[in-house]
Amino acid sequence: MTTANKSDKDRVVIFDTTLRDGEQCPGATMTFEEKLEVADLLDSMGVDIIEAGFPIASDGDFEAVREIAKRTKNAVVCGLSRAAHKDIDRCAEAIRPARRGRIHTFLSTSPVHMKYKLQMEPKDVHEMVISQVTRARNHTDDVEWSSEDGTRTEFDFLCRCVESAIKAGATTINIPDTVGYSVPEEYYDLFKRVRETVPNSDKAVFSVHCHNDLGMAVANSLAGVRAGARQIECTINGIGERAGNAALEEVVMAMRVRNDKLPYWNNIDTTMLTRASKSVAAATSFPVQYNKAIVGRNAFAHESGIHQDGMLKNAQTYEIMLPETVGVKQTSLVMGKHSGRHAFIHKLEEMGYKLASNQLEDAFVRFKALADRKKDIYDEDIEALVDQEIAESHDRIHLVSLTVIAGTHGPQRATMKLDIEGQIKIEEAEGNGPVDATFNCIKSLVPNEAKLELYQVHAVTAGTDAQAEVSVRLSQDGRSVTARAADPDTLVASAKAYLSALNKIVMKKQRDMPAVAAAGH
Repeated sequence: MTTANKSDKDRVVIFDTTLRDGEQCPGATMTFEEKLEVADLLDSMGVDIIEAGFPIASDGDFEAVREIAKRTKNAVVCGLSRAAHKDIDRCAEAIRPARRGRIHTFLSTSPVHMKYKLQMEPKDVHEMVISQVTRARNHTDDVEWSSEDGTRTEFDFLCRCVESAIKAGATTINIPDTVGYSVPEEYYDLFKRVRETVPNSDKAVFSVHCHNDLGMAVANSLAGVRAGARQIECTINGIGERAGNAALEEVVMAMRVRNDKLPYWNNIDTTMLTRASKSVAAATSFPVQYNKAIVGRNAFAHESGIHQDGMLKNAQTYEIMLPETVGVKQTSLVMGKHSGRHAFIHKLEEMGYKLASNQLEDAFVRFKALADRKKDIYDEDIEALVDQEIAESHDRIHLVSLTVIAGTHGPQRATMKLDIEGQIKIEEAEGNGPVDATFNCIKSLVPNEAKLELYQVHAVTAGTDAQAEVSVRLSQDGRSVTARAADPDTLVASAKAYLSALNKIVMKKQRDMPAVAAAGH
C-alpha cells in the first residue's frame, strides 16, 4: 500500500503486551533493566501502545511501569488492572508520568468464568463492568475494557456489557480469545455481529487479543481486523501464557506481504523486527524456534539443492519477502580468528544486533577467545555468544574460573571462583558427576533454596568442537526462571546457565514484594 493510498480507516494500531502478557509466560520474567531496554526498543520501532505491566502485582512491576511511563517518547504507555478499584487506582498512579497513558481493565464474562472464577451472577458482573470503567475514566480519558474469555461468552450478554462499557467511557473494547479456542471464521463473525448489534459501537475502537493454544492466534487476529477491529494485541516472538500470543512480527508482515488481501497498514519499522526478536529472546532466555516465521534462524535459510538452485536463479522462487525488510542481511562474510573489530561489528549489524560499547567490547573479546578454540565460526556461534553477553550485562554474580576433576573413579570434584558483586569467592565441592559437583559449588558460594526443574544440553553447531548450549530452569517461592548459556566447554556453559538463572531470582527477590497472582485474559 503506497502512502497515497493510506487512509485512517485502514490503520491498524499495534498494541504490544510483551512486557505484561509475555512476561506472565512461566520462566520468562525480566529484570527491571531488561524491561526498560525492551520498552525503549518497542518505542523506537513504532509500537503504538506498550502494555508495560500489571502495577498491582508487585512493587517491582509498579516501578517498571512508572519508569517506562517516564521515559517513553512516542507510544501510549498502558497498565493492566482487574476490576477492583484499588487495582485501577494503582494502575493510574503508575502511568501518571506518561505523555499519553492508558488504563486497561478487564472482567470475565463467560458462564464458566463467572460461575467458577468470579462466583458472581451475570447482573452483578454487568454492574461491575460499569463501575470499573467509570473508575478508570475518572483517571484518564484513554480506557480499554476487556471481556475476559470473550469468545466463550453468551452473545447477548457480551453485547450488553460492551454497550455499557462504552457508555461508561471505554474508548477501546477488547474481545479476547483468552483460551485460544476460536477459529478464524467464528472470530470474524463475532466481531461483525457485535459491531452491528451494539448501538454505540462506532464510539470505540475494537481490539483483538488471541492466544495460540490451537495455533491460530495470528489467523484469528487478522480475521478480527477484517471484521472491523482496528487494534491488534500481540507480543514479540509470540511469547505469552501457555502456547503464547499472536506474534507481532507475523501480523505485521502478513499485512505488508499480503496487502492485496489484507489492505491495512501500521507504523512498525519492520527492519527492526529481527533485532527486537533477539533482544526479547535474550532478556527472557526463551529461544526462538529455528523455523519460526519471520524471525527464526531458518526463515531465510535454504539447504535443499533444488531450493538453492532456484535461489541462485531468482530469490523470488522460494522467498516471498526480502530479508532486508525484517532486518536480516545476506552476507558471504566468513568470521574467524583473523577477523577484526570492524568485521565483527558489521556481522552483528547484519544479524540484527545493536550493542552498547561496553557490551560490544566484551562480546568481541569472547569472540576472539572462541575463534582461538574453534576452527569454524558459524552465525549460530556468534548468536549464542552475543545473547549470553546481553543476558549477563546486568548480572551481579559472574563466573571467574572453573576447574573440574572427573572420570571413572569418583567422586567428581569442582573448584570454582565467583565474582559476587565485586567480591571474589572460591569454593570446592564434590558431586555425583561433574555437573552435580559444579552446581554444588554454586550452592555453597551462593546459598539458595532454588530447585532445579530443567537441565538441558544441545550443540549449537555440528562437530566435536561445537559450542554447547545449556538451558537451566530454577524455581523458588512458587515462580520459575529459565536461562541459557553457551561455551565450547559443556561444564562451563552449565555453570553460566545456572548462575544466569540464579541472578534473575536474586534480582527479582531483592526488588519485589510478594506478587499478587497476575491474571491473564
